[in-house]
Amino acid sequence: MSQEDAVEIAVAALSFLAEDGEVLGRFLGATGLGPENLRAAAAEPGFFAAVLEYLMGDESLLLTFAERRRMRPVTIVAARHALDPASDLS
Repeated sequence: MSQEDAVEIAVAALSFLAEDGEVLGRFLGATGLGPENLRAAAAEPGFFAAVLEYLMGDESLLLTFAERRRMRPVTIVAARHALDPASDLS
């Protein structure tokens, strides 16, 4: 998977998380971010990989996102790996 395709999936995942205030709040709490610095954080290396990592950590969210995007969950895992190939996904 290309870096561009992986970023596109991660941006869609962030938008998905932002659709529900409670879900977004949990994400922000887990990352230590706030609404005021979310945009700046998105420009940082590793941010989009972290979004997908968060999504992968909640099976219910992962499956709902994958279903809405009409993709297999393994595609999200591949996108996460494409964004940070040195990470250990085991």
